Amino acid sequence: MTSHPFTLALAAPPLARSIAAGMQHVADYVARAAKAGAALVCFPEAYVPGMRGLDFDVAPHDPAGLAAALSQARALARQHRIAIVLPMEWPDEEGGLLNLAWVIGPDGALLGAQTKNQLDPDEDATYRPGDKRHVFELDGLRFGIVICHEGWRYPETVRWAAVRGAHLVLHPHFGGSDVSGEALREWGAADGPIYEKAMQCRAAENTVWFASVNVGLRYSLSGSAVISPAGRCVAHLGHEGPGLLVTTIDLAEASGRLARRYAPQRYRDEGEIA
Repeated sequence: MTSHPFTLALAAPPLARSIAAGMQHVADYVARAAKAGAALVCFPEAYVPGMRGLDFDVAPHDPAGLAAALSQARALARQHRIAIVLPMEWPDEEGGLLNLAWVIGPDGALLGAQTKNQLDPDEDATYRPGDKRHVFELDGLRFGIVICHEGWRYPETVRWAAVRGAHLVLHPHFGGSDVSGEALREWGAADGPIYEKAMQCRAAENTVWFASVNVGLRYSLSGSAVISPAGRCVAHLGHEGPGLLVTTIDLAEASGRLARRYAPQRYRDEGEIA
């Protein structure tokens, strides 16, 4: 098996409540990731302008400001020669809001966007679900994106990318609070929340890499981490405050073998006729 190293960065910046504040942090973390040798940097869920409907205020929706922020992110990618996955809110054609992640190549080209298609029930009043999934290609890396709740509660979203040859599934999310809560002390603790254990399951059940990134919160429910195709946490950030995680993974380890063995035709209801 020929090794295929790929250096990945997960950016867990401070909480942002506006486009301007978020993009200041994006510029800082993109520069840091590029300096560390990363080929791609991924930010947390809806980082620009900030995740709505939680325990902090977010600036009013600003389509023009979002478009300018995306242009700025593309310029940062070109300047630093690094690919960027930047989760944002974005207006849809019917006047609603999508929760999505833009994928920007190291030359600043837009490679597409992945929408959040399985919303948390509490998000129904804020966002509209998307209805398409995508696999992206970058410098020998094939990857998919699942956003927060859909990766925790709908394993099929990760398998969708794995059966289409993804080496890696990125999982931008928001979990916890900057206001109140209990700071976790141990990654994957037996008596802790389910989320870090779910990261390991998503990787191992599909034999692909899984990289999950959270905002740098004071009271996090899930630390940013990179999980190997064997389900082992190979790198993670602490649970308190911001940080940047840079890790080199071997794409050759991601066989996708278990994902490809899934045979949905074997799950017909008893009453169905073959």
